Amino acid sequence: MGKLNAAIADIPLPDRLRHLPVSDTGFPVPWFVEWIDDKPDFRVMDSRKWARAVRSDLCWLCGNTLGRFKVFTAGPMCAVNRTSAEPPSHRGCAEYAVKACPFLTKPRMRRNNTDLPEQHQKPGGLMLERNPGCTLLWICHDYRVIKTEGGPIIKMGEPVEIVAYAGGGLATRAEVDASIASGLPLLKAECFNEDDRRVLARQMERAEAVFRLKLKTVATETDRAALAGRIAS
Repeated sequence: MGKLNAAIADIPLPDRLRHLPVSDTGFPVPWFVEWIDDKPDFRVMDSRKWARAVRSDLCWLCGNTLGRFKVFTAGPMCAVNRTSAEPPSHRGCAEYAVKACPFLTKPRMRRNNTDLPEQHQKPGGLMLERNPGCTLLWICHDYRVIKTEGGPIIKMGEPVEIVAYAGGGLATRAEVDASIASGLPLLKAECFNEDDRRVLARQMERAEAVFRLKLKTVATETDRAALAGRIAS
């Protein structure tokens, strides 16, 4: 493995990820990333590996076989419709991603969609083109693939636990709520009739109910900093 970027050098790297190549900028290249002209393009997933991950129960990040738990790395809005464009990962791999991935740790970072290669394919379903500000680890035992007009998408199973992250550490409930509030108008814009609006309302109620029972957050940003300090010491 090559030398890691100084920004992530102190984050413990799970053993399952140690076989991954390291980019020129010093970041481990997840298994799913498409390589173009011998360079990884982190914006593009290898569609062949998407199919392999689903068919063979492989981790989206390290490529090894999953165990009993399936961990989806998703924005809070995914808790509303319970869908994900990406297959699940090991918990340890997903926890590393939410601590080390620049897009997931920097709420103001935007997706760079300039000069996307021909291999780029939009995922099935409705994708919100934004940085959600925080990320959920949706931990469950199963999932299923459903077909949409735009392509296949994943319906996440009933969660046994949900852990929220922001800025490389545990998120606050306020950050989760703010992410949902900012994304909700985008979902509402896709409601074309009263039936759609009723479905969305039920999904929101279900998300709130499962958050009350299974969402792990910290109380304040100060608590997050204190927790990070204890882990690092």
